[in-house]
Amino acid sequence: MCDRPAVCGVALRGGANDVVGLDYLDPGHLVPTVDGVVLGGGSRFGEEAVYGVLRWLEERGRGFAAGPTVVPHVPGAFLFDLGVGDGRVRPTREAGYAAAAAAAAGPVAEGSVGAGTGASVGKLHGVARAMRGGLGSASVRLGDVVVGALVAVNALGDVRDPDTGALVAGTRDAADGRRLIDTARALAAGAAPGGFGAPRHTTIGVIATDARLGKAEAGTLAALGMLGFARALSPPHTALDGDTLFALSVGERAADPTRLGLAAAEAVARAIVRGVRAATSLPGLPAARDL
Repeated sequence: MCDRPAVCGVALRGGANDVVGLDYLDPGHLVPTVDGVVLGGGSRFGEEAVYGVLRWLEERGRGFAAGPTVVPHVPGAFLFDLGVGDGRVRPTREAGYAAAAAAAAGPVAEGSVGAGTGASVGKLHGVARAMRGGLGSASVRLGDVVVGALVAVNALGDVRDPDTGALVAGTRDAADGRRLIDTARALAAGAAPGGFGAPRHTTIGVIATDARLGKAEAGTLAALGMLGFARALSPPHTALDGDTLFALSVGERAADPTRLGLAAAEAVARAIVRGVRAATSLPGLPAARDL
């Protein structure tokens, strides 16, 4: 949730994106700002949550002024987690409303919570050899400007520590295995991804900054932030991933766009690793802390 209307851009990668509300992010669209962003599970069904957020905002008179009323604008992205737990449990309008009401400043819960509840990684050979994904957050200061990232990690591939290159979580060598194989190397050698409910995986996130950006600049910031996916996911952006990253600008500080984008990429990469390191295990689906 934004304290005040925010300029928003987005970057999409991979071949299985599940998004809503991107039309008004176009620089030529009449609506200049958004009032929040929803990240959720449930695949296409998760979009219900957006309408609960819209209702919460409308009740408080927050949104784009349109004659006698206001129309809030809230884009969203959703990951495929229907193959973990009960696939009939999905975000609802009530859940979206509750999330908007509960939004607060301060530390963000990480790991197997929120949009990261059903997230998983390392699905080259299906769920039997996968591991838990999760929700992670990190921020980077660039002089007087701050850029933060919140990412729900649900990738087909592995997660790597961006500083060391070491695998943190990913495809295991067997159903009861504790050793990680290299998913990118296996794919390059000809391995075919195994079934996992449906061919969608998807890592989704949002970056936010108190730097002043226009719509086009926010889109550029999101694109540069995607470099963080490449640093921490191996491989990112496959045909079975629907990687999506929003960028929010809520401030008035000046910042060099390239330096800001590189700082955003660092925050994204660190958020990805934090998400899987904070995750907790499920039966047959271990977390990084279990290895």
